[in-house]
Amino acid sequence: PPVPGIDVTQLRQRLTVDPAPFLLDVREPWEYQEGHVPGAQLIPLGELEQRVKEVPRDRPVLAICHSGQRSLAAAGYLQQLGYPSVSNVDGGTAAWIQRGYPVDK
Repeated sequence: PPVPGIDVTQLRQRLTVDPAPFLLDVREPWEYQEGHVPGAQLIPLGELEQRVKEVPRDRPVLAICHSGQRSLAAAGYLQQLGYPSVSNVDGGTAAWIQRGYPVDK
């Protein structure tokens, strides 16, 4: 099935709910250090297969990258592994920053 997408406005709302979703940032470490959505956990796309056990199955997973392409691949992979709730953040971190939302470094 296609991976559902959410936009950064929806993401901002979702981060305030309890339990908060697991925000999976699949960019490279240098990109993450330049600025990421608060609470995002870094697992670069190239390491996801080896580190997939770090991604919880008991809460929704939201995948994010710079623009939404790498995270779409990551979300599709998690779906194939049977993760029950996976979404892709459309526009990625770039869209989050364009909106003027806060980033952590």
